[in-house]
Amino acid sequence: MIELFKITESFDIESRANEIIPWGNGHINQTYRVITEFDQASDYLLQRINTKVFEKVDDLMENMIKVTQHIRSKPDHQQLVSELVPTKAGTLWLQNETGAWRMQLFIDDKESFEIADNEELCRKAGRTYGTFLAAVDEFPVEKLNITITKFHDINFRLQQFEEALKLGNSDRIESAKSVIKQVKERAVYFTNMYATTLQNLPLRVTHNDTKLNNVLLGENEIGTVIDLDTVMPGFSFFDIGDALRSIAISAREDEPKLDSINVNTAMKDSFLDGYLSKTEHVLSKQEISLIPKSGAYMAYILAVRFLTDYLNGDTYYKTKYQNHNLVRAENQLVVSHILS
Repeated sequence: MIELFKITESFDIESRANEIIPWGNGHINQTYRVITEFDQASDYLLQRINTKVFEKVDDLMENMIKVTQHIRSKPDHQQLVSELVPTKAGTLWLQNETGAWRMQLFIDDKESFEIADNEELCRKAGRTYGTFLAAVDEFPVEKLNITITKFHDINFRLQQFEEALKLGNSDRIESAKSVIKQVKERAVYFTNMYATTLQNLPLRVTHNDTKLNNVLLGENEIGTVIDLDTVMPGFSFFDIGDALRSIAISAREDEPKLDSINVNTAMKDSFLDGYLSKTEHVLSKQEISLIPKSGAYMAYILAVRFLTDYLNGDTYYKTKYQNHNLVRAENQLVVSHILS
């Protein structure tokens, strides 16, 4: 077992750790809340980066440090991203025999949400993600690394899917026949969309994983954007679409009762109202015109990724039960359909 207290002692925190507990519902990294021994001292978030997913940790952390420091250098954006905590050696992350680790200040006046349950919450999420995009608008995108190659490239994801059909678990391929059929039936529609949508779009610094639970919200108009592992060059189409397929839907992304999945138009409109209030001066007319297509695309690409992982034996996403990724894939296919 990893000695988490020993890992924590490597970071320059203001008080010793009293308790360390698992935290959050992330698919990829292992996250812990570090509760310090004095009430007046800050708590922290300790994360072990999944190096099977993020093979180039140096590149990932370089991106995160650059973007975080850029945003936090703006007086009115101090709370938009969390502050990284240095190690006692002065670095902003740690690599040892147990893995790659980083630490950030714990934000205790905001919380994350799995499902949007009111319009103001959606509007705040929109303002926060919109403020993030605007805050990095002048950052030179060429200075960022690609942390995951072809992350939202549907041609690449379908290629991985086809490889899983050849090399994946035969029993799982059999059990997923109907879902496989649905993916194949919609493939041309989304590959054509990808080919036409990205023409002439500006390359930007984007988050690339803008689901609802990656923003912490509280009393303030603007929240805090978290999980910056995938910050890299990308397109606003991806960020807007990923947020919409999460925020505009009245169900979790692993809800097995497919007939309960619906679009909440009020939530969708509230998110876009908040987002565009912060980005209308940044986004091009073409980017804004493509918003209605973005949610369906991002839900479909996620369905392909969930299904591929299921066929490969659940090697990428954390799962809670045997068919978890298959349920997620079916769910996101429904979301893609109703957002089309």
